[in-house]
Parts: sequence; C-alpha cells; structure tokens
Amino acid sequence: MKIPFFKLHGAKNDFLLTWLEDAPGTQLPEIAVAICDRYTGVGADGWMLVDRQAGPGFDASIRLFNSDGSEPELSGNGTRCAAALLARERPAQDEFRIRTGAGIKHLRMLAHSRNEYEFEMNMGEPRIVDPHATVQGRDAVIVDVGNPQCVMPVADFDFDWKTVGEAVERDPRFPNRTNVSFVRSVDPSTIEVRFWERGAGLTNSSGTGSTGAVAAAICRGLVAPPVAVLTPAGKLVIRATDDVLYLTGAAEFIAEGIYYSFIFVRN
Repeated sequence: MKIPFFKLHGAKNDFLLTWLEDAPGTQLPEIAVAICDRYTGVGADGWMLVDRQAGPGFDASIRLFNSDGSEPELSGNGTRCAAALLARERPAQDEFRIRTGAGIKHLRMLAHSRNEYEFEMNMGEPRIVDPHATVQGRDAVIVDVGNPQCVMPVADFDFDWKTVGEAVERDPRFPNRTNVSFVRSVDPSTIEVRFWERGAGLTNSSGTGSTGAVAAAICRGLVAPPVAVLTPAGKLVIRATDDVLYLTGAAEFIAEGIYYSFIFVRN
C-alpha cells in the first residue's frame, strides 16, 4: 500500500503527517514503527494522522503515534506541525483549534515565511503532581501538561543523562511511562533543557517537555515567565497568563512523498 506523507519539524522534533483519508484503517502502530524508522523507513520521531473534518469547537483532529508505535496524548511541536499543514491548505485562516488526545488546543499564527510557520499555542494550565519527588534516586518534579512529565533539575549535563532518562521513563512510579526532561537554570528568565521522550527516546526538543520544564522551574522558584527554553535545536519561548502557559515556536515543511508500506505489500 502507498501512504502519502508530509515531513515537518518543530525545533528539530520531526514528524510525518498523513491526511486521515489517505491512511489505512488497520495496523497503525505497526506502520508507525516502520515509517518512522530512520534506516528502512522515512524517519521521524512520530507519525500523525490529520483529520480535516471539523466538529464542535475544533477545526481538525489529530492522532499521533510515537516511533515505537505507542500513542501519546499530546505533542506540542507535533501539533504546531499539524497547524502548519492546515495553514498551507487554508491560507485565509490564522487561528486553529485542533482536537488532540489531551483536548482541544488553540494555536495562533504569528508569522509565515515560505515553508516556515510560527505559532503561539495555548498549552493549558499545568498541574504539579509532586513538587518534591525522588525518582531513581534523583530530585524531580512530577508535572501533568496533558501528558506525564518528570522534570529533573541539574547543575549541568556532564553525566549520562540519556541512560538516566531511559530508566526514569520506565520507573515503576509511572505505569504508563513518562517523558523526562533535565533542566539547568541559566538565569531568572532562562533554562536549558535536555529531553528523553516516552516512546521516542532522545529528541532535540519537545513542546510539552519544555512546558513541563518551565512549570517545574516556576514551581521551584528558579524562573519567572516569560521564560526562554534553550534546547539543542534552538530557543522556544513560554509566557504565562493566569497560570495558563503559551508556547511559541516554528513549524517547517521539509519534504513530501509516498511511503511504500511493506506491511501491506507482504500481505
């Protein structure tokens, strides 16, 4: 079977997007693993199905699969990519309400230049689950931003944080696994973050991870909004209004094409 796709990235967190009507009706987790493989597939952190059909309070819906086939509730960077796809199709529209597994998210387009779109996304009000947790023997803040986040304050990144992140993701405290971020305070309005994402592993950035990191840093008194989040892929900015966090970042088209699904070819 042939599956059309668009490839986009949000701060080097890359996704393959397919219109729902062009996707098969079965074996979606298996296809996600295959299409996201960086050697035998197209390669991405996740595969997203975008449903153009509007409904009560939303313009479109998305369903996201991680590169391991699991289905997360939300991706901030991924939702921006979906908004960019919709914006290219609907050039007269600059605000989008997208239904996700964590509810309807409102995005407002701030700028557009060629293949790049900049959005501010309402990430909602984060919930601090445990402000002073200990996970795998390390200090942590447990946060819910529509998906689970374990935020670990660190003095630097001169340790094997990837191995720690992998262990924390599957710690018994998190029966459904968790996203993990390591946060270094730079100054009262800036943090630097590294990410280990549930279902994808090491990523260059994370929209929900950045949101959780900012929420944890505010909770610990390390920063006050607006906050610049320095990631390996560049800077994201988060502001706050009445405890609601707003994430600003870009989404950029990389390519489009056809994936030949070996799962269906074999059958």
